[in-house]
Amino acid sequence: MEQSAYHELSGIVLKGRLLRDELMSRHTTFRVGGPADVFVMPGTFEEVKGTVNLCRAYKIPYYIVGNGSNLLVSDQGYRGVIIQIGKELGGIRVEGEAVTVQAGALLSVTANHVMEEELTGFEFASGIPGTLGGACVMNAGAYGGEMGDVLTEITALTPEGEVIRIARAQMELGYRTSIIARKGYVVLEANMRLKKGDRQEIRAKMEELKEKRVSKQPLEYPSAGSTFKRPEGYFAGKLIQDAGLRGFAVGKAQVSEKHCGFVINKGGATAKDISELMARVSQTVEEKFGVRLEPEVKKLGEF
Repeated sequence: MEQSAYHELSGIVLKGRLLRDELMSRHTTFRVGGPADVFVMPGTFEEVKGTVNLCRAYKIPYYIVGNGSNLLVSDQGYRGVIIQIGKELGGIRVEGEAVTVQAGALLSVTANHVMEEELTGFEFASGIPGTLGGACVMNAGAYGGEMGDVLTEITALTPEGEVIRIARAQMELGYRTSIIARKGYVVLEANMRLKKGDRQEIRAKMEELKEKRVSKQPLEYPSAGSTFKRPEGYFAGKLIQDAGLRGFAVGKAQVSEKHCGFVINKGGATAKDISELMARVSQTVEEKFGVRLEPEVKKLGEF
């Protein structure tokens, strides 16, 4: 980034929320990734808008991240600006059964907050390691629930810098997709409608789902959760297992022995290891079963 653009950006974002050459391994759940040229942590919607507009004006590539839970960043890093919508934009407001959540709020924090307000319907998201914004983009779901079940409206920033509201009916929500993803919108906040429930029952449901995750998923290792999308009529993990790939490794990246749907960082894996492992798994499954596995993980940078 040229100095004039950086100087201008430092006038948009408060000091301390603007970093140069920040390692992305600090900001992804895979715990890999080289440095981003500039890493921005906006504290207001205006700072998000100002940063995006500046990047567009100077034709600087930019990418929005939340908790980095669905992201594989190249070992060479990212030549551009990473805008992290995180805890600085994590406000939660409850009015009756209506809940407004800023995009940087963690799903786990949101689930606990609405539980304390005795609201049910969001338990499914309590163990998903992402932010509300990212969950809206990909219509995240687990254990029979998904964001589309609870969303009523989102506020988003368009690539052209316009703040718009999108009602549930216009979100075009599908399996791990939405109009937000297709049009490159930046989620700023979301409105949800939940239902009144019993706090103890809600807590018990969340504990039950937590136990399922702990027993079935390799949570002790860095990963990006489910590595591949579910192919229609199949389960990715079952296909990978049946292809004889349980425990298959490239470098320090491995197909989890606990759950074959997860690629894990055994410690010291590179993004190249993980990327190559994903490619070889996908190729092997296609050769054996004629089913092409599509990554759920987004790659960023040069591979």
